[in-house]
Amino acid sequence: METIKVVFYWTSYAYYLYVFGYASLFKVFQKKSMMDSMLSLGFNKIWTILIGIGELIGVILIVVGLIKPQFRNLGILLLVPFSVGAFTAHMAHQEYQHYYNSLIVCILTIVMLALDNNFKIQF
Repeated sequence: METIKVVFYWTSYAYYLYVFGYASLFKVFQKKSMMDSMLSLGFNKIWTILIGIGELIGVILIVVGLIKPQFRNLGILLLVPFSVGAFTAHMAHQEYQHYYNSLIVCILTIVMLALDNNFKIQF
């Protein structure tokens, strides 16, 4: 069972990096399809780039987390507002083709933090 948890964690980690990696780079480098999509959600060029930079900082922290694990959870926590925001925005605008990635990332955030031995929440 422990092996399944480890495999699921690292598979989720790779998917998380993939989704936020391309999304952040598309925003920062102003890919036309991403800029048009963000504009349709109500975000102008400046806000889109700022969101992309925020996501990119989270992605960098997650990548650094491969070497220094304490940065991994910091990156994941930094990306939580972006994942929830993307989920909310895509649902509100009925963009169901983007809905699934944002939903999966929201769920994986909770699962990855729960599976990480270095992260604990005390009540």
